[in-house]
Amino acid sequence: MQTEKDFLIALMNNTRDFNIAQSQNWYRIPCSTKIVPKSVLEKTLKYIAFYQTKIFGDQAFSVRWFAEVKSITVTKRKFLLPEFKNDPKAENDYYKIEFEPLQELNVPIISLRPRRLLFIPTTLWLFQNARNINELFCDSPLENEFWAVLKKEKIEAERQYYISTGYNKYLLDFAVFCKHCKIDIECDGDEYHLSEFNVKKDKRRNNILTELGWSVLRFTTSEIRNNINATVSQIKATINRCGGLEVISEKTYKFFEEDGKQPNLFDA
Repeated sequence: MQTEKDFLIALMNNTRDFNIAQSQNWYRIPCSTKIVPKSVLEKTLKYIAFYQTKIFGDQAFSVRWFAEVKSITVTKRKFLLPEFKNDPKAENDYYKIEFEPLQELNVPIISLRPRRLLFIPTTLWLFQNARNINELFCDSPLENEFWAVLKKEKIEAERQYYISTGYNKYLLDFAVFCKHCKIDIECDGDEYHLSEFNVKKDKRRNNILTELGWSVLRFTTSEIRNNINATVSQIKATINRCGGLEVISEKTYKFFEEDGKQPNLFDA
């Protein structure tokens, strides 16, 4: 399986930019953006596709259009959008990504739950095989392994789920939605999360999320790789205590048996 992240899913949140992408074959990213994808910075990007937001009606919350990238240059906004030459951002620099004419997927890649995202660096292989937005993410090996376990156990989750509340912005490793509350599942790589500074940072984060109605579960590398059965059991028990797992496509809540038998389904 290809592992090079030379494919980018980018946000498309207005019809003007979509018309530009269709008619002029380019897309822009502000150079001032805090998280510019590595493939754009290093100009190794080969393909781009677009995640459409609610403004697109029936095509909202899906990836339908993609193209092969031709070039990446840096230019000022006033040259990209000359009709807005008096815009306060006119002198700002942007990455201009030029590409071949857009192509439409035969089967769109959808998000069953409306969600926010900015960029998903991914691979051509994942793009060609994904049917759900969560199947596009290509994060740390630990998170990829854990995602495979969640799918096997039929625990529906949103990967890299973004939430924003006031001054606090968080990207959750896995978000699980239940009847009475939501669960944030974090994969804590030992090297990063076990330092004294990050332990304190994670505690503050946990407290804020708890105030917002989230239940937070954190698992170390060892728990995921060496004691996965106990880890999964704890997740299922938490889901049951939170009123059951929301299966959004079926409008049901799912409860898990403690002995690992097939789950029970209850109408929402």
